[in-house]
Amino acid sequence: MDINIPYGDGSISLSLPDSRVIAALCPAGGAESGTDGGQANDVAAQAQTVRAALSRPVGGMTLQELASGKGRITIITSDHTRPMPSAVTMPILLEEIRKGSKGAEITILVATGLHRATTESELEERFGREIYGHEKIIVHDCMDESALAHIGALPSGGELSLSKYALDTDLLIAEGFIEPHFFAGFSGGRKSVLPGVAGFGSVVANHCSSFIADENAAAGKLEGNPIHRDMEYAAEKASLAFILNVMIDEGQAVIDAVAGDPKLAHAEGCRRLMERASVKRAAAPIVITSNGGYPLDQNLYQLVKCMDTAEKCCDEGGVIIAVGECRDGVGGETFYRDFAGGKSARELTERFLSCGQSETPADQWQSQILARILEKHSVIVVAPLIEEAVKGMGLGFAHSIPEALNIADDMLGLPSGKAPGIVVIPNGPGVVVV
Repeated sequence: MDINIPYGDGSISLSLPDSRVIAALCPAGGAESGTDGGQANDVAAQAQTVRAALSRPVGGMTLQELASGKGRITIITSDHTRPMPSAVTMPILLEEIRKGSKGAEITILVATGLHRATTESELEERFGREIYGHEKIIVHDCMDESALAHIGALPSGGELSLSKYALDTDLLIAEGFIEPHFFAGFSGGRKSVLPGVAGFGSVVANHCSSFIADENAAAGKLEGNPIHRDMEYAAEKASLAFILNVMIDEGQAVIDAVAGDPKLAHAEGCRRLMERASVKRAAAPIVITSNGGYPLDQNLYQLVKCMDTAEKCCDEGGVIIAVGECRDGVGGETFYRDFAGGKSARELTERFLSCGQSETPADQWQSQILARILEKHSVIVVAPLIEEAVKGMGLGFAHSIPEALNIADDMLGLPSGKAPGIVVIPNGPGVVVV
């Protein structure tokens, strides 16, 4: 079987004996080769999909109608860590807003959450030269108290502080994309507000260890999910009035879109996505996965997402092979230090669970999930650019997938001549294992 594993801006071709492959888990309509669904080079078709969604909003008025008479309008958008096709969507949003309010003062607010600031070059790449050069763009900073307003408490008890740019406006809308999310259930919708444009204290309270450990804080789950509950509340308090959320294919092209009421449109988008993203569980001693290429594989921190998906298909005591370019390094100093200290996964888990909600340090949630995975599985990371860092964290390392498979085979120590089975999940964050 020949399978393409997304890697950076391209892919790695992997050839495996049919006898070893238990299953290759891909979204419905996607190809095992990892190719796109046919729209990647057809910007006009993607734009038409977006316009169709905006013309038929779910549960409310059109964006043009909402914008009518509004003087100040803020659009929340995704940062550099997300493959949001803003070069397609943002011009259409701006056009629709100005049809309703020609002289509106529009601010594009980049939702960084706790991530590093998006660079100027990344902004230009994301939006295109025309928008970058002519529109007002603000990059959110969760640590800048002067740019935050404290507006109460979350249902969980944590403080709620949000960007003044999101609150001090006549109309707040958000664009984003919907994909499975390993503890928020799904991305998109309310997530643009929390963690997107929230203060540091609000994000860490929402990502506390007890919530991360909750069985309902998992990919594909919204009902009973305490993290989702906080996020939805924050969006309501911010008066988020309208969303445009897209779904993308393996080539990161728009294949579907929803727009309208933040709750209802997001719920409809999640329903549609589950029809495509749900895959039936298959188990094996070895699981090979990736984060779907750039930008989601830009650092090791983000790569935990594909490991979380692989965990659901890996036999206890088995090996997860996670593939990612990691051009941006590890992605979190605290995340690195947690594992570089030499503590066992069980020790780390106990430490995280004893940490109070208000004491949650940055990146603990990612460390907590990785520690949970390491309690039952070995992890080999294929990321040649960060060999020293991977080894420093006590994780397995390989320069290539074949090398990683040889290491995994040796680790499993199966009888001579009996090669362990393999499940391949080319785009780990893009599927929900059911």
